[in-house]
Amino acid sequence: MGGYTPSPPSRASNGHRQLVRLDSNENPFGPSPKAVEAMRVTLASTGMYPDDDCTQLRRKVAGLHELPPEQVLVTAGSTGMLALLCQTLLGPGLNAVTGERSFIVYGMAVQAAGAQLVTVPMREDGLDLDAMQQAIDEDTRIVFVANPNNPTGTLLDAAAIDKFLNEVPGHVVVVLDEAYYEFAADFAARRKVEYSRSLQYVKQGASLVVLRTFSKVHGLAGLRIGYGMGPAELLSYCVRMRSTFSVSSVAQAAAFAALDDTTHIGRTVSNNSEQAQLLGVGLSEMGFRVIPTWANFLCCDLGRDAGEVAAQLRSQGISVRPLGGWGAPTCMRVSIGTAAQNRGLLEAMEKDLSSPAASGTHSG
Repeated sequence: MGGYTPSPPSRASNGHRQLVRLDSNENPFGPSPKAVEAMRVTLASTGMYPDDDCTQLRRKVAGLHELPPEQVLVTAGSTGMLALLCQTLLGPGLNAVTGERSFIVYGMAVQAAGAQLVTVPMREDGLDLDAMQQAIDEDTRIVFVANPNNPTGTLLDAAAIDKFLNEVPGHVVVVLDEAYYEFAADFAARRKVEYSRSLQYVKQGASLVVLRTFSKVHGLAGLRIGYGMGPAELLSYCVRMRSTFSVSSVAQAAAFAALDDTTHIGRTVSNNSEQAQLLGVGLSEMGFRVIPTWANFLCCDLGRDAGEVAAQLRSQGISVRPLGGWGAPTCMRVSIGTAAQNRGLLEAMEKDLSSPAASGTHSG
């Protein structure tokens, strides 16, 4: 995996019109109005350092999940939690295991800790837990399981995770990355699938850390705030590696308020489920293979160089994510936007990029 290429600026290449960003799985509605108001109020006190322990937010998250506060650690995004875990558990001569087409930051965090990332091939567009378990050796300390997986959008159900956790040796910490939890839970309810028992694992003291974020359903990507839930002892070691005052007071206030805005969460999740269907069908009807999603994005195999397609869309004011850096040069990931944004994407692709009708396609 190569390094991560950030999203382009919000202006299109001609500099005059707003770029429609469907490349980073952001919330198309932005943050909750309650979170915006909480940020506004907090601005007056930003001359003072934030609460380093994020005490109020940590207690609120712990109460929401019925956990003791010492089993929750708030960090600068879930990527901040990933970095702390790698710095705490890894080092030269050690390794971590994940799938070959998963969250690109895993490799970056592992490399920064001086360790090696071992990747195993995918199975049917998703993570192959059996292969990941077989890749574990005496030097493995972490296994990363993104569920749903990014960038493929695929899901491992609760039974599959149960089986995996029972087989992982005791010297390994499983990092269960549930950044897209709310979207997956909604899809699971609609599709009658049992998605996650992650909090049960945490409460039972499993050698596991569950990651969640405020960047996705809560629309706070620009504030960089998330959290991990796991064994209190492990999290206490992670705290020692944390930079002082790494989560701003504005981010803490916004996240605290966002948790209460069930209207905003519901609107975001409902739009996502409805638009995933419409967008998936639209892309499939053009002859592209769309992987059924459990997240807030679609992974689509175009059967051609996705980088070239992305460049053409960018010239029309729409930004998507080509997946060449994940070893999938013909695939793109597109965030599920508003109805208008999705229509715009389909119109742009239908205008210039439709492929010949392909057999074996399916919608998300």
